[in-house]
This record gives sequence, structure tokens and C-alpha cells, in this order.
Amino acid sequence: MKNTNSLSQSHNILFLNTLAFTVCFACWTLNGVLVTFLVDNGIFHWSVVQVGWLLGIPILTGSIMRLPIGILTDKYGGKYVFSFLLLLCSIPLFLLPLADSFFMFALLSFFFGMVGTSFAVGIGYTSIWYPKEWQGRALGIFGMGNAGAAITTFLAPSLLNHFSIEDPQNGWKILPVMYAVALLVIGVAFLIFAKNKKIENQTKTVSQMLQSLKSARVWRFGAYYFLVFGCFVAYSQWLLPNFMNVYQTSLVMGGLFATLFSLPSGVIRAFGGYLSDKFGARKVMYWVLSSSVILSALLMIPKMEITTTGPGVLATKKGIITSVSSEKIKIGETEFTIARKKENDVENSIFPTRTSWQQVVVAQNQTVKKKELLAKGITVIKFDANMWVFLVLVILIGISWGIGKAAVYKHIPEYFPTEVGVVGGMVGMIGGLGGFFGPIIFGYLLTATGIWSSSWIFILIFSAVCLTWMHYTITKIMNEKQPVLAKVIDRQ
Repeated sequence: MKNTNSLSQSHNILFLNTLAFTVCFACWTLNGVLVTFLVDNGIFHWSVVQVGWLLGIPILTGSIMRLPIGILTDKYGGKYVFSFLLLLCSIPLFLLPLADSFFMFALLSFFFGMVGTSFAVGIGYTSIWYPKEWQGRALGIFGMGNAGAAITTFLAPSLLNHFSIEDPQNGWKILPVMYAVALLVIGVAFLIFAKNKKIENQTKTVSQMLQSLKSARVWRFGAYYFLVFGCFVAYSQWLLPNFMNVYQTSLVMGGLFATLFSLPSGVIRAFGGYLSDKFGARKVMYWVLSSSVILSALLMIPKMEITTTGPGVLATKKGIITSVSSEKIKIGETEFTIARKKENDVENSIFPTRTSWQQVVVAQNQTVKKKELLAKGITVIKFDANMWVFLVLVILIGISWGIGKAAVYKHIPEYFPTEVGVVGGMVGMIGGLGGFFGPIIFGYLLTATGIWSSSWIFILIFSAVCLTWMHYTITKIMNEKQPVLAKVIDRQ
């Protein structure tokens, strides 16, 4: 009976944690929609660089502060740290409508970006309530709060449009206040309903707690998380301009497609936790990294049109050209048929399409030699990178990463049971930095190559590096610890 009550209490804490994390994640990605709206409607006249900073500042704050917040969670318990965080971050959101300059907007964005550290709090606070066999599922369910990004990308644009009908200049100010109220309400609920719990006999100093960060395993997990979480956050923002530029979608449709990427990736995380509990996190990560390599290899093929030389028409005899038209050339009485250009009716085809024709390069009354070129061949190979196929592949890689997020965090309570907050905070920080640097890297690649799909080349290389690193580590353990191979491997 005691175990049942204990598990019921654990589930209550998990519910509170997940709800708070969902709202925090929605707030964390608010600027992606809000800043775009403000600039598009001429309310603020910020440059592209300033917009880039306003999108990135909350992501950066929420990433670099995860480690110290994780340490505080291990030391004082999740109830007080989470409550304080929720209440504190509501203040800059309440003040955001008063911002009248780039500096003020950036400063307030820096402070409300602290909601991104909620992940480090929730990981430490959730794991301490569950036994080992429940860790994957519990942390996976908590991680479903990632879906908060989809709430913002899906609802915020419509809310902004609605609020701006009567007051186009100031209507937007209602949205950050709504987000602030949500943080305030959940912060108070946490203080009332949550029960504090921290690691028993936690007497380690901060310096001792940080010793675990010397382990190469922490950085390996961080690299995985940079891919499965950091790149997920990056693409949550990057996909909207991608769809609008490559496929000429509207802002609303592009936002919907971005939501189709982020929503399943967040929700599937709980299933990833279940798979990690059942089959082992190592097997799941092998599947995730392998699928990331395959899917990014398919996604990196750009929408393109290649024009090359095709089969031409050569003179079979020497003579004078007596007639020239777009359809035929005559040398004396001998006719040579010219292939005309046909319009390709296949639009948005899944497979590459080929069109060939010939272009006359000689003139009437011109003397030509045998085997001289009369009409050059032109072949155009067109690949539309079908939008619906692209969307399905994007959703699949998002789902793969969602499962991977849970698998990465399944490892941490096993290897670092007394430093979950510290190690979880560090791994989360590395992943969060992926969300900050991802769009910057993608932007540089786009500028250098002029190809939107260049970002997927980066994903392919990084996925291959992670897969190789993991396989090398597993192989090394197999060679060093063969007698206890099965047990050790299942935990890698």
C-alpha cells in the first residue's frame, strides 16, 4: 500500500513537472514568433542582425544557466528551485510590453530566457521520485514538455493577429502578459501542491559535484544531445524560412509545417523512454543515430535544375544548307530532324525528370563539312525535392530525435545517481547551445553555398561523428570487459 501511495505521489510530481516544463518551453521559444510579427508589421524596425540576436538570446540564457540551476536542484530540491524560477521569469514577461527599444527587448529576453533552465530542474526533480526501472519512462514523459514549442508556433501567430485587429500598434502586448500569467499561476501551484525531495545525505561541495564533469562520458552524452535536442530547437525556428523560400509557402502554412516537425518530436519522447527501459538506451541510440544519418542524407539533396550537353545533330555529308527551321535542317535534299523543346508538365515530382531538345547552330546558305555540328543537344535534369516527401522526412527525423532525447537522459541516473542535476544540467546546456548555434551555423552554410539543404549536410556529418564515437566506445568496452560484456553493454 505504501508503494502504491508513493508511486501515486511520484506521478503527481511528474504531472506538475511536465505541465510547468511545457509552459516554460512555450515561453522559451516565444521570440521566434513575436519578434517576426513585430518586424513584419513595422512595429519595430530592427535589422536582420538584431532579429537574429533577439531570437538567440533566450535560447542562450536558458542553455548556459542550466548547469548552475542543476547544481541548485541537487542541493536544495526541485520544489523551491522550480517555484522560484517560474515566479522570477514571469516578471520580465510582464515588463515586455513596456519595452520600447532593442536594448530593453534584448535585456528582458535575456531574463525570461531563464525558463529554458527548467529542463535541468525537472530532470533532477523527476528522477529522484522514481526507481531505476521507471527512469526512462518518467524522464520521457517529462520531456514531452518540448511540445511547448509547437504550442507557440501553432497558436501564437493566430493570437497576435486576433489581438491586433482593434489595436494594430499595441495589440501584441497582450501575448507576453498571458505567458507571464501562466508562469505565475503554475509557480504558485508548485508552492502549494509540490512536495520537496532531494538526494539524501547530500554533503558534497560544489567543487566535488563538478568532478563528474571530467568524465568523457558526460561530453559524449552532450554531443548526442547537441544533435537530438539542439538541432531540434534550431530546426523549430529554421524550418519556417526554409519552407517559405524553397517552396514559396505562406507564413501560416510554413508555421503549420514547422509545428508538424516539433509536435511529434516532443510527444514521442515518452515512447523513447519506454523503449530505453525495455531494450536499453544503447540499442535505442544506435537506431536513432543510424536513422539520423540516413534521413539527413536524403534531406541534403537540394531542389535543383541541372543543364548539360545532350545528343546533337551532325551533318552526314558535306554541302550547303538550303533550309533552316526550328524543326528541320536541309543540306541539299537531305533532311535532318531537330528535336523541339517540350514543356515538362510534371510539377513537384518525387523523382528527377529529364527534358532534352536541340538548338540549331548553323544558318541558311552556310557550307558545312561532314560530321560538323548542325544542332547542339541540351538536356535539363530537374529535381523538385517534392515538398510532401521533404515534409515526411523532416517529421521522421524529428520523431527519431524525440526518441533519442529520452535515450540520452536514461543514461544519466544510472551513471551519475547522486549528480543527476549537475550532469543533466551540463548535458542540457550543451544541447541548448546547439539550439543557439544551430541557426548561426545553418546561416553561414547557406551564405557560403547558396543552398538551403546545406544545413542537412552538417547534420549528416555530425550524426556520423556521434555514431562512430559511440560504436568506438562500445567496441573498446567489449575488448576490455569481455567477461561482463552483456551487463556493461546494455548500460552504454
